[in-house]
Amino acid sequence: MKGIMMQRIVLAMAAAFCVLMTVGTLYLFTQSSERPTPGAALNIEGSSIGGPFTLVNETGETVTSKEVIAGPTLLYFGYTYCPDVCPVDVQTMADMVDLLDQQGLDVKPVFITIDPSRDDSATMADWSEIMHPKMTSLTGSDAQIADAASAYKVYYQRVETEGQSEYLMNHSAYIYLVDPSGLRAVYRRGYTPEELAADVAWVLTP
Repeated sequence: MKGIMMQRIVLAMAAAFCVLMTVGTLYLFTQSSERPTPGAALNIEGSSIGGPFTLVNETGETVTSKEVIAGPTLLYFGYTYCPDVCPVDVQTMADMVDLLDQQGLDVKPVFITIDPSRDDSATMADWSEIMHPKMTSLTGSDAQIADAASAYKVYYQRVETEGQSEYLMNHSAYIYLVDPSGLRAVYRRGYTPEELAADVAWVLTP
C-alpha cells in the first residue's frame, strides 16, 4: 500500500511539472513586450502555484510560510548534495539578490531542500553561510517537504545509481518570486543574474 501511495505522489508531481512546463510554453505567445527579459518568466496568470507551508529552519525552529515570506522573496527547491544544477542556480539567485540590493530592493533568498534525509538543520546552516548572508535554508519531515513541494508544483524523485553508495534526486528547477500577497513570478534556467534581476525589479516596481 505504501508503495502504491508513493507511486501516486510521484505521478501527481510529474503531472504538475508537465502543467508548469506547458504554462511556460504558452508564455512565449502571451508575453508583454514591456518586460525587460522576454521568455525568462513563465506566465503564471490564473495559476494555483504557491501556498502555505510549515518547515524547519537552520536553528531547528519550526517556521511557517508567513514568517519566512515577510517581504519580496526568492524561493528555490533543491538539495545540498546536488552535483551541478543546484549550486549554479542558487548562486544565480544570490547574485540576483545582490544586484537588486544595489537598486534599493530588499529581496530575501530562501532554499528549501527536497532531500530532508541528508539535509538536516546543521547542513542547512552551513549551506546558508556558504551561499549568501541573507539566505534562509529550510528542511523538515518528509511530509512537510512533500506539502511545500506540492504547493509550488515541484517535481522531485529519489534516484538510485547502480554501483554508487549515494543517491541523487531528480527535480524541477525554478526560481519563484513571492511576497506576502502570493506568487509574483516563476523564472526558468538559462538566463543571467542580470537578466533575471531586471525582471524582478520590473515586477516589484509599481
